[in-house]
Amino acid sequence: MFGDLRRFDTGPSRGVDWFRQLMDEMFPETGAADIRSVPRGSYPMINIGRTDDAVCVYVFAAGLAPEALDVSIQDNVLTVRGQRPEAAPEGTAGEPSAYFRRERAGGEFLRTVALPDGLDADRAEARCRNGVVEIHLPKREELKPRRIAIQATQS
Repeated sequence: MFGDLRRFDTGPSRGVDWFRQLMDEMFPETGAADIRSVPRGSYPMINIGRTDDAVCVYVFAAGLAPEALDVSIQDNVLTVRGQRPEAAPEGTAGEPSAYFRRERAGGEFLRTVALPDGLDADRAEARCRNGVVEIHLPKREELKPRRIAIQATQS
């Protein structure tokens, strides 16, 4: 008459969200990855791409001034460090109110990424626009692909 009272349809999305929330509550500091390729809490997020002429690194640091970041390269290792201010909601009498969920962390951060060989770090350039720092690292001339012309011969 009533069917199975224990079953209810949550839909695929609600079920996954419910399970993720349950796991986050049970194991809050596991560093488990979600849809990203790095553990949760890694900051700033970084994308790296390459062309025939260069490697481009994109550092996503929304809300930070370019002066707040320190970017360096040594032995093909890119290091990004800085500090992100805490964002606390205001409660009564200037004290922070309780968080119900907190996903944005503040404080000091440090990210290191290994880069491929053959980059000319002396010619590296960095630009910041809309919270994204683009670091352009040209390849050394001797490592760039060369086009070889084919000459026709008479038989």
